[in-house]
Amino acid sequence: MGAHHSHSHDHDHAGHAHDHGHPHGPVDTGDWRYAVGLIVNLIFVCVEFGAGMWSGSTALMADAGHNLSDVLGLAMAGGAAWLARRNAGTRRTYGYGKATVLAALGNALLLIFACGAIAVEAVRRLTEPAPVASGVIMVVAGIGFVINLGTALLFMRDQHSDLNAKGAYLHMMADAAVSIGVVLSGALILFTGWSIVDPLVSLVIVAVILIGTWGLLKDSVNLALDAAPSGMDVAAIRDALLALPGVSAVHDLHVWGLSTTETALTAHLVHDREDSAALLAEAQGMVRERFRIGHTTLQLETGQLPDCPNC
Repeated sequence: MGAHHSHSHDHDHAGHAHDHGHPHGPVDTGDWRYAVGLIVNLIFVCVEFGAGMWSGSTALMADAGHNLSDVLGLAMAGGAAWLARRNAGTRRTYGYGKATVLAALGNALLLIFACGAIAVEAVRRLTEPAPVASGVIMVVAGIGFVINLGTALLFMRDQHSDLNAKGAYLHMMADAAVSIGVVLSGALILFTGWSIVDPLVSLVIVAVILIGTWGLLKDSVNLALDAAPSGMDVAAIRDALLALPGVSAVHDLHVWGLSTTETALTAHLVHDREDSAALLAEAQGMVRERFRIGHTTLQLETGQLPDCPNC
């Protein structure tokens, strides 16, 4: 790790080097979080759905369905984290890091689908209000709030550095919000008897969840399309490479996400320095330290190459 190699290109005075500054995929210590969250939430889904059937509460059964979407989301996120640690092969030369991007995208879509299901049920209950067992709702939803919040906290530390962890965090926080909303609506129904409060609170929660999900959906779609990760300033990277001593032009600059945690960069640098090895080391070190990009592929050129007429 941290080392690079260089080799000659078919054309004179051209160099090509790769730098892999850090390991691929999420850290191993994160896998247990997905397992714990999956097991605890799956048990709660069964308990909540059973309580909903026993009490005749459609709110609890709907919330159980929403919790089930979280279980599926955690399963996808955990599976993707495991896949991302697998070694690259002759066909998948970048490994399985993109699985974390697909899981983040699937998580966002699953959240939107769950919100749609909740909204449909809430609208139905606005037109067909029904009595609910407010006491049972408050107790079971309160337990759900504690479980969902605790699971979300497992992923809070890594939510800003790993889009996959961010998806799991948002998913569980969304469910915690749903649970606390159900608790509050149950309390209001208990004291006022206004059963219409429950679907109204559900619609408000759906709006909050959708607002929080938009960023995850946008970032995951961008990464799936090999766009530069959020917060990565490609123009600043180009300017920094151009500012290196001896570099006169930068072209074919590409920056994209290999996974939700790792970024790759390729570029051609036109230069007039005699010590190309020193330029490679300087360029790779600058990109790694300043922009946190550990996987770089740089080609050095002293002029326009025949195989790149538009450069």
